[in-house]
Amino acid sequence: MASFARSLAARRRSAINYVRQHWSLYLMLVLPVAFFIIFRYIPMTYIQIAFKRYSIVQSVWEMPWARNNGFEYFIRAFSNRDFLYAVRNTFMLNFLDLVIGFPAPIILALLLNELRLKRFKRFTQSVAYLPHFLSWIIIAGLARQLFAPTNGMVNIVLRRMGFEPIPFLNDPTHWVFTYVLLGVWKNVGWNTIIYLAALTNINPELYEAAAIDGAGRFQRMWYITLPGLKPTIVTLLILSLGHIMSSEFDRPMALGNALVNNVSNVLATFVYTYGIRGLQFSLTTAVGLFQSVINVIFLLTANALAKKFGERGIW
Repeated sequence: MASFARSLAARRRSAINYVRQHWSLYLMLVLPVAFFIIFRYIPMTYIQIAFKRYSIVQSVWEMPWARNNGFEYFIRAFSNRDFLYAVRNTFMLNFLDLVIGFPAPIILALLLNELRLKRFKRFTQSVAYLPHFLSWIIIAGLARQLFAPTNGMVNIVLRRMGFEPIPFLNDPTHWVFTYVLLGVWKNVGWNTIIYLAALTNINPELYEAAAIDGAGRFQRMWYITLPGLKPTIVTLLILSLGHIMSSEFDRPMALGNALVNNVSNVLATFVYTYGIRGLQFSLTTAVGLFQSVINVIFLLTANALAKKFGERGIW
């Protein structure tokens, strides 16, 4: 018992000495920790609104509980056809973004890594990055000028070449692929930065040894570059799956129109319509909580699968 007490006291002194030695690092952590407590954890108390009848004149602790043991608004949401369509559309668009948009920056990073002309490489990177800094309102305006069915530049060229115009923005199927491809064009360059940074950690001697052994450029890319990027790819894939039920507001709102409402209405626009305009705050808080729970489930499942297949995961 005495030896245990001495061991505990020694550990405590060691910890105090460590903090005294590295006090500046702990001081720098004060602001980030305060930020997360004030702007992330304290607002979580308002999740209660999903289970209560919202009243603007009462605090969240004084609001009465909703019917059906507090699950009234969850039942109401799942009974709402617009909500079910929004869930379907959110999952579908995010899944297509993941399938088409996730590999795009990896491929671009591999291609940029193979370029030998440094000036051309920097120029290509700059051109690829620029769309990220454009808002979706600007991109939607450009899309309408390019893809409008009658006076859009692309359809004008198609008609002059003897082809039928393509309803990029008016037909639901065409709109979905236009939506996804515009998202890839906007984000592919910016997302490439992470993979290019990861490529700098690959030992150049591996490429030299492979070249001496007769490996071609494609073989070096397949057997050296891609395995070197694998941990980064797995981590970003897990994080992407953790946002599978999240949805942007400005992107579908700017690109959508009345002809494609059946595919453009997502959870973000549903929350705007019913929560902001319809003042149904309890209903939309329940929808937001549902989104968060589904995202956490996907995140935990993806992380568990990654560890099962021998990867590190994100924790």
